[in-house]
Amino acid sequence: MSKKDVKNTSNDLDKAGLSRRGFLGATAVGSATLMGAATLGGAVMSRESWAEAVSESRAKIHVEPGELDEYYGFWSGGHQGEVRVMGVPSMRELMRIPVFNVDSASGWGLTNESREIMGESAKYLNGDCHHPHISMTDGKYDGKYLFINDKANTRVARIRLDIMKCDKMLTVPSVQAIHGLRLQKVPHTKYVFANAEFVIPHPNDGSNYDLKDKNSYTMFNVIDAEKMEMAFQVIVDGNLDNVDADYTGKYAASTCYNSEDATDLGGMMRNERDWVVVFNIERIEKAVKEGKFSTLAGSDVPVVDGRKGSDFTRYIPVPKNPHGLNTSPDGKYFIAAGKLSPTVSVIQIDKLDELFDGSLEDPRAAVVAEPELGLGPLHTTYDGRGNGYTTLFLDSQIVKWNIAEAIRAYNGEKVNYIKQKLDVHYQPGHTHASLTETSDADGQWLVVLSKFSKDRFLPTGPLHPENDQLIDISGDEMKLVHDGPTYAEPHDCILARRDQIRTKKIWDRNDPFFASTVERAKKDKINLESDNKVIRDGNKVRVYMTSIAPSFGLTEFNVKQGDEVTVTVTNLDQVEDVSHGFVMTNHGVSMEISPQQTSSITFVADKPGMHWYYCSWFCHALHMEMVGRMLVEPA
Repeated sequence: MSKKDVKNTSNDLDKAGLSRRGFLGATAVGSATLMGAATLGGAVMSRESWAEAVSESRAKIHVEPGELDEYYGFWSGGHQGEVRVMGVPSMRELMRIPVFNVDSASGWGLTNESREIMGESAKYLNGDCHHPHISMTDGKYDGKYLFINDKANTRVARIRLDIMKCDKMLTVPSVQAIHGLRLQKVPHTKYVFANAEFVIPHPNDGSNYDLKDKNSYTMFNVIDAEKMEMAFQVIVDGNLDNVDADYTGKYAASTCYNSEDATDLGGMMRNERDWVVVFNIERIEKAVKEGKFSTLAGSDVPVVDGRKGSDFTRYIPVPKNPHGLNTSPDGKYFIAAGKLSPTVSVIQIDKLDELFDGSLEDPRAAVVAEPELGLGPLHTTYDGRGNGYTTLFLDSQIVKWNIAEAIRAYNGEKVNYIKQKLDVHYQPGHTHASLTETSDADGQWLVVLSKFSKDRFLPTGPLHPENDQLIDISGDEMKLVHDGPTYAEPHDCILARRDQIRTKKIWDRNDPFFASTVERAKKDKINLESDNKVIRDGNKVRVYMTSIAPSFGLTEFNVKQGDEVTVTVTNLDQVEDVSHGFVMTNHGVSMEISPQQTSSITFVADKPGMHWYYCSWFCHALHMEMVGRMLVEPA
């Protein structure tokens, strides 16, 4: 097939309503030529012309040794339950921050400090995190916190970005499966908005399983970002999916994909339109302040009823099983992706006041455009130049479209609002452009997180990696410049400029992260910076030691079989990079202690005999000699 034939075939397919990806997948014709090509006005660029077009963009992603990336990227770890820190545009992995998982390198989920943060939910060994978001001040990233959800166990966690450690975790009460999560943008991140996805009976105590009952529902959850405590909850109709907030602090909005209240696949797809629920945060705050709320059994969290007809909410019908909801960086629009419709719905935010005061009676009047983009729209991101970029799951493409022109087309003008379609590999879910969630959206880079990788990488057996792709959007055309395999569905990411993230080089000795350990040492009359002692309290033994490369302050201590042993280590090194570890062999004990940090871990000495402990983080030329022994007397 000649290049001319390929071009003509592509145009014919477009006219027939078929995607080029579907055609190529079925025929495997011209795949080598077209892989990664762009569709511009129905034409397909040749491999040679495309290679020439992207060469400059590919050069931009090369970060020389010793040079730094322009952006931090924070990826949700998906089923791993962690957050991954990447450099962009190099796409180099810098760090993994354990959150809902157990991590033997750092001891997260094992140390006393981490288990205290996790609270009762430390019993869960899994997590399913989806949506990482950075705290804001005046609509711009302030680099203070990153928040992440756990759908599997209905939790929200907060990561301090100065130390890149989780410092707070909350289990959201009375609901199941926190999915969509976004933050209040202005005047600062006072609230974390979190959608609970699944409808459950209330109380959920086995006395009622009827999901059609008026006491069966899910809720929109609002969390105090500083206290990491519940602020209030809002009862809604239907299931909630994704959420975002406006740039006034007044409104948040969530998609609902199950207006049918069905429990089966067919039932959930029956209606041609579901809805976007808009929450009037000011009204809800006022009601809570005035005591106009209820509470649910076993919880003291204020709950207001936001079902249809409520003063607190408005329900805007949109097609069909909507998924992503994203606020444009100019603050003008909520854009909801149709998922089972080829459209996205553009909701004009300044019309919401009229919806709530009654001067605008038809909720659909707030929809100012519904452009048809392609098959399976899921999420939209922005370049700050008036363009949206929407993932098309079924077409395996990302489409660039102009918002203002889509509104003009909705009003009857003949205008081509679609600027470009780019094949991505394959089945994209989330997409995220640099600074896109803020008013500073700079239109430099776009990451698309594709669910399937198929033939993109070396085969790894039946379980394939997924594929993150980096796209240059700084010019008029999107240019795909990088593929990167990822594991266990990282789901979503967020990009911030490197100057917006300010990290510590070593720990502050007064850091609240290990304050409870310091308090315990004070009760034991221990100076953590100098004492190496063993405190015996019946069958509870507390071992305090310092570490400075290449030795522990204690190289031997004695306990009895069955003793509960708490080992507390303080790293006295003051040089960045000189982290120590403490591993007790054959006891499931492992933790990291970075410079000036104090860490502790508790375990049972259940095996008599000699048990060596060692430093697990390479810290010195004599690192292998940094060891000690626990001598366990038989019971």
